Amino acid sequence: MSKRVTLADVAELSGMSPTSVSLVLNDRPGSRLSQEARDRIHSAAAELGYRPNPSARSLRLGKTATVGFISDDVTVTRYASAMIRGALDVAEQHEHTVLMTEAGSDPRRVREAVDVMMGQRPDGLVLALMGSKEIDVPPGVGNVPVVVLNGVSASGHPSVLRDEYRAGCQVAEHLLGRGHRRIAMLGDADELRWNRRLSVSIGDRLRGLEETIAGAGAEIVDRHFTERWEPDEGYVGMLALLDRWENATAVIALNDRLAFGAYQAMQERGLTVERDISVISFDDDVLASYLRPGLTTVRIPYMEMGREAMRMLLGEAPPEHRLVHMPLVERGSVANLR
Repeated sequence: MSKRVTLADVAELSGMSPTSVSLVLNDRPGSRLSQEARDRIHSAAAELGYRPNPSARSLRLGKTATVGFISDDVTVTRYASAMIRGALDVAEQHEHTVLMTEAGSDPRRVREAVDVMMGQRPDGLVLALMGSKEIDVPPGVGNVPVVVLNGVSASGHPSVLRDEYRAGCQVAEHLLGRGHRRIAMLGDADELRWNRRLSVSIGDRLRGLEETIAGAGAEIVDRHFTERWEPDEGYVGMLALLDRWENATAVIALNDRLAFGAYQAMQERGLTVERDISVISFDDDVLASYLRPGLTTVRIPYMEMGREAMRMLLGEAPPEHRLVHMPLVERGSVANLR
């Protein structure tokens, strides 16, 4: 095994004192060395392949240049994993390493993951959630900065969420702007609307939809209630809506997976999306662009959310409750009735 190059080695090759070498290579103030001496030190360090000792630097600065990222199911979820990519991008810009682990939804496992992570002395901690809900931050974090990503903390830690209220307004405005006045809804659920331990976003999404539709004098003429937002439930729910059809011209599915099932139900009944009934949704699941016609939906900005959380953690943005804009992705599933 090759011997680690030390400051003393660089000092010997450059002809400078170890103190001078340390001041220059660690960018510490107080050096009055000439530029020629600085260049000689940097040249010697490059020739020897010198790398700073991260442990010594951590002890000196009181920082480890690492941050912890603990998630429930984010790392194994195809779409939400973009949050990780966004967080990594910002951490790399700040020359920080991200230590990552998965804890699931069991509070005991989360506490254990926090304890293990804090043993690595990170400079900050991101707690990332697949479903946007309210959580209790384990006391084991101590005084280390914490940002909750895609959720909120019951104790008021800084957090990053998508702007669901404005997203609901956008979906309603898109339908209203195209002349739709009688609208059905697929996926309403009282428990998701009011229980913050299950969701802190769905209530805002529904409120944006309902207030915008009512404010324009339009009407939600029927609803299918379900807490399971999966394609099979979208299929069953859409059939139920069709069986008691109230002459709606459009259906709002509360997520893309429900919309997939609605497409199947309409096809089974000989109906065409957009030509017979318009469909609009939320999430921008990757399959939304492959449906025919393509599904108009509001995108969850996972990558942008990950970036914002890491910016806040590393001091690039103020620690606060941040809402990230959800852009409307317009495809071909909404007819223009005007």
